Amino acid sequence: MVAALRRLRTLACIGAALLIALTTDAAPRPLSSATAEQLAKQLASVVSTPEQYVVNKFERVDVVLLAEEHALRHNLLLAQRLIPLLHQAGVYNFGMEFGANEDQAALDALVTGARYDEAQARRIMFSYNVGWAFQEYMDIYRAAWQLNRSLPPGARKFRILNLSYRYDYASFTGARTPAAMAKVYHKGSADAFRANVVQREILARGEKLLVLTGSVHAFTRYQMPLPDYNADGFWRLEDRHLGNRLQRLAPGRVATIVLHQPFPGKFGGQRYPAGGALDQVLTQLGSRPVGFDLTGTIGELADDSYYSIGHPDFRLRDLADGYIYEMPFERFQGCQIDEHFLTEQNWPQARREIPDFPGIHPPPATREHYLQKIREYVDIRQRYRDLN
Repeated sequence: MVAALRRLRTLACIGAALLIALTTDAAPRPLSSATAEQLAKQLASVVSTPEQYVVNKFERVDVVLLAEEHALRHNLLLAQRLIPLLHQAGVYNFGMEFGANEDQAALDALVTGARYDEAQARRIMFSYNVGWAFQEYMDIYRAAWQLNRSLPPGARKFRILNLSYRYDYASFTGARTPAAMAKVYHKGSADAFRANVVQREILARGEKLLVLTGSVHAFTRYQMPLPDYNADGFWRLEDRHLGNRLQRLAPGRVATIVLHQPFPGKFGGQRYPAGGALDQVLTQLGSRPVGFDLTGTIGELADDSYYSIGHPDFRLRDLADGYIYEMPFERFQGCQIDEHFLTEQNWPQARREIPDFPGIHPPPATREHYLQKIREYVDIRQRYRDLN
């Protein structure tokens, strides 16, 4: 009780400091050095390590969605470290956007097998996305296998749950008509399908689940703005992503944690979260890995990124429940490429099933060209060249 009261007093102090420091119109501005230092000192008493922060979230909710910027190495290493900690806490499921539900039986066999089959792991990932040649995602399978091999006889095994299905990009005819898209997404919209998997495999069974997915799919309370030139303000708010759907299925039992990432700018490019004020405070903490709630803390910081469109007086707390920071952007690294993922043997299949829309974007002519595009995706200096 004493610790809880101390925490509440600390959160109140942070909120009071922010009310003094910030303008009322939610326009972000740099914090003074004194304010950033003060907020950092107050935040230091309520942060956890990223691992402990995620595990502790399950004391209050059943599903936690990690909102990631794809193919960042440190985020995937965090996911791997979390697997044994989740099992110890009674959370036995890890959901991945990056996998086809058709391959669930093969994946279950892989992570519970007597030996780890690296070639099978590669085939399972290739089955979902022929361009997802990033080693650290497949190493999540290996981390689950290593945990399961270490468990005593009779202990419950840890499961990796594939949330998506195999999309039929090869069927695309050149125009995004409803009929054409229904062929590509032949089992319905991706996030509706994912929500149904979570409902069937987790919520209906009273289970708990950590999900790793792209940021837009992870938002629960927050609704993404989309251009709509027949709407007031010329935008509308989208509430049909995975997190939105899960929140409706299980109100109050789902939480979103954003993994530190640039935010999209209103006019293109990328923005520092909260206009850089968030990084100012976290730098004062020594740029060390931390996890923290956004409500009542520095989640009061204003943000004017693309996310703020349609959300007056937008604050970080309006985006998600929590935040994990591991390092500043200049230290980010992309994932490693599995050089055995795309071969001369599987290239004809890969070229047919590239997850893109032929006729809108020209397909790569050769395997080497496609591999170069994949390597460019994990060139983080190039990806963040317009971050400001």
